[in-house]
Amino acid sequence: MRPTNEAETRRPPNRISGILKSIGPGFILAGALVGSGELIATTATGAESGFSLLWLIILGCVIKVFVQIEIGRQTISHSESSLHALNNVPGPRINLPFKPLGKQVGVNWIVTCWLLMFTATIFLFGGIIGGIGQSLAMTLPLTNEGQAFNTYQDEMVSLSIMKTRLSLTDDEQTRASLLRESSSLETKLAQVTAPPASMDDRYWALIITLLTVVLLTFGKYRFIEKFALTLVGAFTLITIYNLFQLQSYPTWAIGSHELIDGLRFSLPKSVGENNPMITALATFGIIGVGASDLVAYPYWCLEKGYAKWTGKSDGSAEWETRAKGWLRVLKWDAWSACVLYTFTTVAFYLLGAAVLGRIGLIPAGSEMIRTLAVMYAPVFGGGAQLLFLFGAIAVLYSTFFIGNAGHCRLATDALCVLNLTKNRESTRARWMKTFAITLPILCVGTYYTVGSPVVLVLIGGVAQALLLPMVAFAALYFRHRRCPSALRPSRLWDVLLFASFIAFSVVGIYLVYVNLS
Repeated sequence: MRPTNEAETRRPPNRISGILKSIGPGFILAGALVGSGELIATTATGAESGFSLLWLIILGCVIKVFVQIEIGRQTISHSESSLHALNNVPGPRINLPFKPLGKQVGVNWIVTCWLLMFTATIFLFGGIIGGIGQSLAMTLPLTNEGQAFNTYQDEMVSLSIMKTRLSLTDDEQTRASLLRESSSLETKLAQVTAPPASMDDRYWALIITLLTVVLLTFGKYRFIEKFALTLVGAFTLITIYNLFQLQSYPTWAIGSHELIDGLRFSLPKSVGENNPMITALATFGIIGVGASDLVAYPYWCLEKGYAKWTGKSDGSAEWETRAKGWLRVLKWDAWSACVLYTFTTVAFYLLGAAVLGRIGLIPAGSEMIRTLAVMYAPVFGGGAQLLFLFGAIAVLYSTFFIGNAGHCRLATDALCVLNLTKNRESTRARWMKTFAITLPILCVGTYYTVGSPVVLVLIGGVAQALLLPMVAFAALYFRHRRCPSALRPSRLWDVLLFASFIAFSVVGIYLVYVNLS
């Protein structure tokens, strides 16, 4: 990142209206979060675990903000990108076996683990582009095979819903009607052979990937910010409306006792081959601000201008006033985005538990999107799938686009940290365009190879959960070793920051234990 210039400093806003006009980086993260963690992983957790892990979902969204803000404090006070800051955290270092640009380079242990996590998130974005491909294949099938496959699968899902409603209703007239409809549909399906899955989702995934390459090559910060707000905001409102309207239907309504049970810090039991706890902890790693998002956040803050407007630290009273003011703006930015994605995450979780969990549908494989669309059927009826597909395409693509935009910046900065390229604006711009082409293509390649969006997203979620304690440790280091005295937080803040570190560590250790045992 280019150094700040004193002539570019700005006085921070004092009024709420001015602060709200200055926020934005957190909402870019929200745009990247909703598609993977909230839409896919959270609903899968609700479908598997019922309401029992509601407490973990809320905790996973809120507790990460303390680390996010602490890393943002480091960015404002030192005008330093994430990877450069992380590479200065004490601990083991690995020297590269060669000397790039004639200089020996040592890579910090956290940066080394981040590089591994970065690879895993390629799988995560592969799951996202797979979900987009499935959504478009259901909306606009490209082949006759795709149309036939859609018709058959829609009827299978309808049959599952009918059977669930039949088992839950006591009204004799309704039961008789449902029994006739389900028997007729079951007879019809028994007389036909299930058509094979089409390739339409993969065709669409490739088309959208090529579109993304173009947008990443030419898209700037302001475009990315508005893009995130528009797509995520619209679908969030639809989802919350759907959740409230669900209460009008006795079969699907969420009882107060279920909400209370979900807040009791209980753990679900494994059923068959499904281990809801593994899904839940992987979800913890990806909902709210994940490890990759925590590392990416300072880049958006730098591009927004917080560090530039603060200026280089010189110990003056003017600098302290600017730093405190822009840190206040950053806190508003982080917490405002947290409110948005926490509401959305809870809504998706409750929908997954109330509808998919009761039906017994777990979003997985090539039918993930069709399964998720069922959550909207009780309220929106026959138009539910089309409405959901519109929203799913919007938020999934928002995640794919913004996630890759962040990855382009991180990958470019990684080359600078490793001294593989010169840290100049012109050089960085060239590398960002190179990654804008290669990274989305790698993502779609993982979907072509694995084929299951949920598996791909959970791989990325586990990797992020394992990196979270390392990022939290770095945040503690920044707070106690690099934080200017003028920006030091309260003791309560320190306690909550340490609690974040403990929570991240517990999740990381548990996932390592489960995967190695």
